[in-house]
Amino acid sequence: MHFTKAKAILNSSSDYCGMNIYRGCTHGCIYCDSRSRCYQFSHPFEDVEVKINAPELLEKALRSKRRKCMIGTGAMSDPYMHCEKQLRLTRRCLQIIKQYGFGVSIQTKSDRILDDIDLLEEINRQSKCVVQMTLTTYDDRLCAIVEPNVCNTRRRIEVLEKMKERGIPTIVWITPILPFINDTPENIEAIVKECARVEVKGIIDFGMGLTLREGDREYYYAALDRHFPGLKERYIQTYGNAYEVPSLKQKQLMALFKKLCIENGIMHTPEDCFRYLHEFPRQYEQTSIFD
Repeated sequence: MHFTKAKAILNSSSDYCGMNIYRGCTHGCIYCDSRSRCYQFSHPFEDVEVKINAPELLEKALRSKRRKCMIGTGAMSDPYMHCEKQLRLTRRCLQIIKQYGFGVSIQTKSDRILDDIDLLEEINRQSKCVVQMTLTTYDDRLCAIVEPNVCNTRRRIEVLEKMKERGIPTIVWITPILPFINDTPENIEAIVKECARVEVKGIIDFGMGLTLREGDREYYYAALDRHFPGLKERYIQTYGNAYEVPSLKQKQLMALFKKLCIENGIMHTPEDCFRYLHEFPRQYEQTSIFD
């Protein structure tokens, strides 16, 4: 990892603000879109860039913000990578969010989030906290291949269960679904049933497939060559260089996914899930006394 001083930490929005404390990732997920060249990384993806002044920038931004809102983190870079155990920047930012009465929506694949469950519970008690967890494959042996440097699916489900016990709402990302790898009815059914058991609020899916861009595609294909010999050629034959790579079983899987979610009272459209993630509780929306 290497350190940098950022100029800003929040995007400019009055209703929902995104924040990335780190840039790059060490989880090694074979499908990661954040590797794409369009994001203009000037350093190796695994050489994580640490925005060492993130807490100071966040406090300055929240102190001057006219209206409280949800602060989201984890969309581009997991806030609970290996370096967080040492640096604790995510925890410091959560403390600031709590101090100023904002809400937080935090996305991860890591059980390191349990280190901060006390703080997440406090934020949820005073305003709103939503934990988002990615579950792509129920098979832990397959999980070790496609998401090799982070805890497995079984452990992530345990994290969701612990959040439920603390009254912290959760959203699951069941994406990407990789054609010819985890695009099976059995996989979708097993994940949704576990989500129902641990009472997640919603599941985000973008159509049972994945996207491949320059930079991401090359890394993904190299992983296919290592772990699934011959599958790269099948991808090329089926999809060419397409950006959107839908499962050939997309229609069947989407029908099953929607059916199971409706039966279990789980939000299942991206629009509904994002609306829930972005909504800050009205009773806490008061503006600053200095406005």
